[in-house]
Amino acid sequence: MYTDNNELLRSSFLSQEEDILVKMILLTHNPDGRQIDSQMLLRAMENVMFYATISSVSKTHLATMEIDIIYNNEVGDLHETLGQIIYTISKEVQCYCSGNRDLHTRTMMLFDMLGSFTWDAKMVIILAAFATNYGELLLIIQLYPQNPLAVLVAMLKQLPNNLSAFRPQLKALGMLVQSMVDATQCIIEFEALRLQHIKIDDKGTFTTKSDLYIAAYWVIRSTLTCSSLVTDLIANNQEQLLIVLNFSVHIYNDLTRVEFQPNMNLSSATIAAWELSSLVFKMRGICGYLRKQVTICHMQIEDKVHQKLLKLFREPQMDNQELLCTLFALKDDMPLKCSSVQHKLSVSKLLNKVVLLLISKPDILPIEDLIFLVQQTYSLPHHDDLESSYEIVWVPITSSSTWTDTDTEVFYHLSNTLPWYSLREPWLLGSEVVKYIKQVWNFVDEPLMVVLDPRGAVSSPNAISMVFIWGSMAYPFSIFREQQLWDEVNWSLKLILDEIDPLMSMKIEEGRTICLYGSDDLDWIREFTRKMKEVISTGVQLELVYVGKKKPGKSISYTLAAIAQENLSDYLSLYEIHLFWLRLESIQRSKHQIGMSTDTDRILKEVESLMSHEGNSWALLGEGLSPDTLLYHGSDILECINLFPVWAQNVGRVGFLGAMRSALEPPHLTKPCCRCNVVPYVEGSTEGTVVCEECKRPMEKFVLYQCQGNQ
Repeated sequence: MYTDNNELLRSSFLSQEEDILVKMILLTHNPDGRQIDSQMLLRAMENVMFYATISSVSKTHLATMEIDIIYNNEVGDLHETLGQIIYTISKEVQCYCSGNRDLHTRTMMLFDMLGSFTWDAKMVIILAAFATNYGELLLIIQLYPQNPLAVLVAMLKQLPNNLSAFRPQLKALGMLVQSMVDATQCIIEFEALRLQHIKIDDKGTFTTKSDLYIAAYWVIRSTLTCSSLVTDLIANNQEQLLIVLNFSVHIYNDLTRVEFQPNMNLSSATIAAWELSSLVFKMRGICGYLRKQVTICHMQIEDKVHQKLLKLFREPQMDNQELLCTLFALKDDMPLKCSSVQHKLSVSKLLNKVVLLLISKPDILPIEDLIFLVQQTYSLPHHDDLESSYEIVWVPITSSSTWTDTDTEVFYHLSNTLPWYSLREPWLLGSEVVKYIKQVWNFVDEPLMVVLDPRGAVSSPNAISMVFIWGSMAYPFSIFREQQLWDEVNWSLKLILDEIDPLMSMKIEEGRTICLYGSDDLDWIREFTRKMKEVISTGVQLELVYVGKKKPGKSISYTLAAIAQENLSDYLSLYEIHLFWLRLESIQRSKHQIGMSTDTDRILKEVESLMSHEGNSWALLGEGLSPDTLLYHGSDILECINLFPVWAQNVGRVGFLGAMRSALEPPHLTKPCCRCNVVPYVEGSTEGTVVCEECKRPMEKFVLYQCQGNQ
């Protein structure tokens, strides 16, 4: 009678026979450095083996993409594709099914054939070889009788007329297949652990490896058994197979109460059923114990990696190599890829460079933001001078604990297109690293650009806003550089429009008066532009530019079309509108990051005031590079323009902005304002109107001479 699962399993593992078996398996293991994407291939095999059990299949195109990516890749330097290797192994499995059925001998023969591969690769290759036969049967059953071709193939193979009757029996086979996949997943997870970089308990590692070798043996052996059963079905051994599978379902459903008596008179079919059920039981036990051991090793590594990362980022380093190896170390030393060459790359490519870690979800950013980010980092003239000084490494992290088919599809598309480095297999990124990124670097869902200097120290916790604003001019992308860049600029229309529209930037440089406005109310836009054109007709030099809103709805296209068709004003394109609001958001985030507040920073105050009007009708007026701007709500500016005949005479004296300010913000003073503002004379400075900070009126200019004879 069966007793405790794990207890029996461990006593079996510690036996002399198991010890001999482990030594025999190790003699066949001679990896030559070949690497395949085991996780991806396993997912493709799961698609093949389990699609027949569901009523509808979604994203089958992804399975095709996965198989195409993996099968067409050459393995090692042998110029042999993975598909060819799987085909060879599949033929060996079929030879067992049609010839001598010595399970142990055939199992060890397959170990010999797979000797050059890593343990995880052995498992997924053998499962893929089995799936080529198993999947054929499932495909016929799934399509029969709706598909005439499936009916014809079934007839040629002399399969029974009612194939749907085999679905319950195939569930018994599916139990064993599922346990084989589970064991393979454990082996893949163990092989992905950073044992070559992080030292853990040797005794625990040795025990887990022994469990892994035994699990590998029983996965391959179970594959031969499953293949034999599938072959028997296709060969029309129906009566015996039904006995085997039905009895297996019965045994599996009541494992704790099934007894096997040596003196029982059993048929060969019953013995086969017992063997299948015993394999299910054994594989379940192996998976359970191996899962426990892998979890223990993973917890030890997770703690050690976390502590090591804290130490590496806390203490000065000679270069960035050890830190990057700890961050990205997977099952080999080639964790990176580059879209331009598609080769596996090591972190040595990043030696002595500033590294920008772009941490994001697999879809990174909206397409407009992504295009602009590429433009800012790779398309500007000054990038050529810095090309060898910094690199961007994309580190995609999913929102959930596992990668979905959609995540993987998006990752492959973007990583093969974008010009920067990316992790080659981001789904293998250690959970301890993901935990560090989320807890220490505060990654949630919004993209981050964590900047590491050439020694690996964090020089900026998030430089993405700086990159959006200044591009590669922000090199080396440190917090100090960010502060330095802000010290060099003042509030003006140029700051919020720079490089978004070249023609508009040129007009600002020429000192023209420009009115930016936004609204989703087309009636207000028509009224506003009509009244402003009446002002312009009097000789006022003024240009109107529509800049939309931060989150434009579907009506934005209709609004832009109406503005163009009716010639209401100039306007930014949809893409430029998006960049305009993205720039405002970037300015806001950047200012907050360096510790600025609206109480102390004029630029931040103006930007947040402008963004607070978003969603309503508004207008912002400015003149050239001057920091003097006016921002008003839509109803207020319409009221002011209606009074233009009243304050028009002031335009010639204080300028259009000064006259409008006086009309919109009349002073409420009980006594004359005597505020003085001393501005040092700079040769070649541009003449302009200075507005009193207290009464908001234009200030009268005087010349002050100061003697410096005592200096």
